[in-house]
Amino acid sequence: MNLAIIGLGKMGANMARRLHKAGHNVVVFNRSREKTDKLAKEIGVLPVYSLKDVISALQTPRIIWLMLPAGDATDNVIEELSGLLSKNDIVIDGGNSYYHDSIQHAESLKKFGIQFLDVGVSGGIWGLKEGYSLMIGGDLKVVEKLKPIFCSLAPDVNTGWGWVGPNGAGHYTKMVHNGIEYGMMESLAEGFELLKAKKEFNIDLLNVSRIWQKGSVVRSWLLDLCELTLTDDQELENLASWVEDSGEGRWTSKEALELAVPLPAITDALFRRFASRQDNSYALKLLSAMRNKFGGHLIKSINGE
Repeated sequence: MNLAIIGLGKMGANMARRLHKAGHNVVVFNRSREKTDKLAKEIGVLPVYSLKDVISALQTPRIIWLMLPAGDATDNVIEELSGLLSKNDIVIDGGNSYYHDSIQHAESLKKFGIQFLDVGVSGGIWGLKEGYSLMIGGDLKVVEKLKPIFCSLAPDVNTGWGWVGPNGAGHYTKMVHNGIEYGMMESLAEGFELLKAKKEFNIDLLNVSRIWQKGSVVRSWLLDLCELTLTDDQELENLASWVEDSGEGRWTSKEALELAVPLPAITDALFRRFASRQDNSYALKLLSAMRNKFGGHLIKSINGE
C-alpha cells in the first residue's frame, strides 16, 4: 500500500522501516529535515519536507499515519491536514493521544469527509524486530481496507492487532494498557528491591530474573527488560531514582475516578513515580518529625546526623 508516516521519532522511524521492508511504498516527513533525509538515505523511502508535499506525493485515497507527541503537535497537524486532504482520505493517529481528543479529531475530520482511526501502539524500540501491538478505534470498514498495513506492523498476520471499537476506543484501550504497565513495573521493581534488602542471603538478582523468565507465572517482557538492565549493572549505581510519566497513567487514574472504578495498584504506581522526583520531600520530613514526637524515634538532620 501507499502511505505517509509523519513524525520520525524512534517509534515512527522504526514503523516506516518495518513497513518498507514489508513492501509498502512509504513517504516520510519530519519537522527536522535531518531525520527525514537520514531515514530516506538509509532505507530508500521517499522524503518530503512539508505537509503539502505529503499530499502531493500520495495517490487518493491518501493514507497518512501520524506518530507525533500528544496534544498541540498532533492537534495542529490534523487541523492543517483537514484543509489539504480530500474526501475519503484517511488519517491515522498512532501516538499516545488522549481518547477525548481522538473523538474530537474524528468529528472534525468527518465534516470534510475524511476518515480517522485512532491506533494505540505498543512495542517501543523493539517493535521493528518483534512487531507492534495495535489497538484500533474507528470505522471497521476502514480498518478492513488498511489490513495489509496492520498485518505488516503487527507481530503476526493474525495476532497482536485488532479493532477494539469506535473512534476513541483505540486510544482508550492503550491508555488502560499503559496504566497496567505502570502497576506491573512498580511490582517488579519493589520485588527486586526486597530481594536485594536481604543482605545475609546475598541473592543474585540477575540469576533470579533468569529463573523467573521460564515457567514462572510472573514471566513477561518487562521481566526480560529487568534481566537486560541487571546484566549491565546490578547495583544501578549510575542511575538516578527519577521516574518520568508520559501522561497515560494520569488519564487512567482520572478515568477511574470518573467511573468510580477502584484502581489502587495503578494509581499508587503513578504516585510512586511522583515521589521519585522529590529529593527533599516536605511530607517525608514531617512524617519523620511526627514519629520522633510521639515515639522518640530516630530523626536525621540534613547533614545525616
